[in-house]
Amino acid sequence: MMDRQPAVKLFAACCTLLFLSACAETQLVVHAAKSVVNGTSSSPSRSPGQSQPQAQPRRGGGVYKVGKPYQVAGVWYYPKEDPHYDEKGIASWYGKKFHGRNTANGEIYDMNALTAAHKTLPMPTMVRVTNLENGRSVVLRVNDRGPFVHGRIIDVSRRAAQLLGFMRNGTARVRVEALAGKSDQFVSRKPVTTDEERRAVAAAPQSGVSAQALPPPPGMAQAPQTVQVAGPSTAAPSARVANAAPAARDGISQQAVRPSVLFVQAGAFIDINKARVLRAKMDSIGDARIVPVFRDGVQFYRVRVGPLRNVEEADHTLNKVIRAGQSQARIVVVD
Repeated sequence: MMDRQPAVKLFAACCTLLFLSACAETQLVVHAAKSVVNGTSSSPSRSPGQSQPQAQPRRGGGVYKVGKPYQVAGVWYYPKEDPHYDEKGIASWYGKKFHGRNTANGEIYDMNALTAAHKTLPMPTMVRVTNLENGRSVVLRVNDRGPFVHGRIIDVSRRAAQLLGFMRNGTARVRVEALAGKSDQFVSRKPVTTDEERRAVAAAPQSGVSAQALPPPPGMAQAPQTVQVAGPSTAAPSARVANAAPAARDGISQQAVRPSVLFVQAGAFIDINKARVLRAKMDSIGDARIVPVFRDGVQFYRVRVGPLRNVEEADHTLNKVIRAGQSQARIVVVD
């Protein structure tokens, strides 16, 4: 009897550990559900599977991930590789509340880094986000899922929102373009050092390079050097990006702005009769119209409500269209 006591104690200890592990996993799932359904940042929804904040966020460390279809708040999302992704819509941003938490692919969210969350693009994927209201654009790394809010196509970091110029407003009309032909091209490969490289002799030191000004050619006068005088016109440029000229550094640039218009797209059909039925139904909500489009060799008929004056009116109209039974309705930007 005494010989069996250690075994019984060991079995009891294992059961306790398994129970605690299950509890921890359950708490993680509950936390993720609260983050998705009840989050209240500038973009109130985040991806499932986030841990508690860390004091010092670190970058990188994630894995390449496409992911299986998933459901949030009754809506299904279908992640896939889409190297030709090019969509226009409304962007939002998320910041301090999620700073230091795990992203959907295992990285640590840093609100000061140039990253973004998307519902279906692989992680990581590089995308160019252009603010259609001021022409600014920036290249971001998609490493998270979201935003799980009707009428939003991407959630950018706080720093990205600053550079794009919509941090104060909270939202902006944007264009999102996937960069490169295959998403996994953006995943860093583990460096490998060959035996030949290990045995290689270090390169010989290089001598310094000297420079000397040459006199002008015969018969040509040398242009005088200009001296910049300090004054109001030579003051340091503002740190704001609003007046910045196009720059390639960090993928940030600025271009001319074209007027854009907001619509709510209630549905798209191959059968024009179905489109007419939906348009008649949407007339009670706003100015509904049928927009024909030829895509991938197929004729579609899109039913849209608008034009709408601003994001607030678009959000209000979208909620009406969804309540009318069109759960897949979305806000579209047309320029």
